[in-house]
Amino acid sequence: MDKTTLLDRLGAVGEDRLLLAKVLDRARQASDRNIPAATDFLSPQQQMQTFDLLRLAGIPETGYVRLGGYEGAERNLFLFLPDWLEPEDAASQSPIRCLRAAFRAEEKLTHRDFLGSLMGMGIVREKLGDILVGPDSADLVVLDSVADFLLQSWTSAGRAKLTVKEIDPAHIHIPQVQCQEVRDTVSSLRLDAVVSSGFKMARGKAADLITSGRVQVNWRECTKPDKLLSAGDAVSARGFGKFELTEVGGVTKKGRTAIVLKRYV
Repeated sequence: MDKTTLLDRLGAVGEDRLLLAKVLDRARQASDRNIPAATDFLSPQQQMQTFDLLRLAGIPETGYVRLGGYEGAERNLFLFLPDWLEPEDAASQSPIRCLRAAFRAEEKLTHRDFLGSLMGMGIVREKLGDILVGPDSADLVVLDSVADFLLQSWTSAGRAKLTVKEIDPAHIHIPQVQCQEVRDTVSSLRLDAVVSSGFKMARGKAADLITSGRVQVNWRECTKPDKLLSAGDAVSARGFGKFELTEVGGVTKKGRTAIVLKRYV
């Protein structure tokens, strides 16, 4: 199946189509030239689109690895493997490098401060993986194509001075994720009912949010309010955040289903 047909089958348009076309180019580069070939960093949604594309293209899971610099990374790249490279050895061919930007704790810098500074330097988002901000430093996962430039030229974020050095990925500081457990009952496991509970809004408003295309289930857009969820599903909504349906319990005497949500704050 040629590239155009694959992209048409996926219904990819606009920027998504351009991105997925580049993914296919990297996969074919690894196959045709027998060398490792990596994509740029992809958002969780783009990663799901890539998985769909690779399945449709018949590329086996042994033909690539997903890397983000550390276990549990949100932004990852796909490294396509030549036939001489085993998946367990793929990290040795990774284009990922890790930097630490230290600052004074009283500056209280945020993720937005760092991302804004990098964008202002002309670094596009796809060259950056996760930005992990701590009380007095931020660890960044970046492509090697921009790492040396940042080491030499990145000296500030806003008014705060930075001291930037390269670190081993094994030494990345991973901040503890802040979560809130929510226990509730819902009339059903329909997406609109669970979104209503998770984001504390009226069910009608939840349904409107879903049909407007602002809600994703497991990083895929879902516009169907009646989609049934199950334990382990992750739900996100632009402007409202993200939660995970961690448990589905029994049915109460009033016919409602008990649920436990983990909401990220």
